[in-house]
Amino acid sequence: MENKAALKLIDKILDDLDKTGINTDTLIDDIKKLRTYALEMQVPLVVKVLRLTYEHIEANETFLIPMLVDEDAEEEVIVENEPVESLKYLIALTRNLNNKINIADLKEYRDLLNAY
Repeated sequence: MENKAALKLIDKILDDLDKTGINTDTLIDDIKKLRTYALEMQVPLVVKVLRLTYEHIEANETFLIPMLVDEDAEEEVIVENEPVESLKYLIALTRNLNNKINIADLKEYRDLLNAY
């Protein structure tokens, strides 16, 4: 995202995840706030992924979607679930929406969240 406030919020979320892990008290509110920036910037994919993410965390008290690992340039492989690392990766993807790989990975997370 190009919005400076959104970038600061992304950094805050990532920092909080490093410090306290998945603390639903602040995390869900921060993701909802980040989603409002995506709404303002009119980025439907990010809006949807962030909504699905906070709804998933509310329902499960953690993030149960496995981290995507790029085994080769052609195909995504899903590995053992590390909730904090997977969530950090998803949030970090929203930082640069001009990167085609980030968009592809966000779509993969969207599909995984929808299927969960």
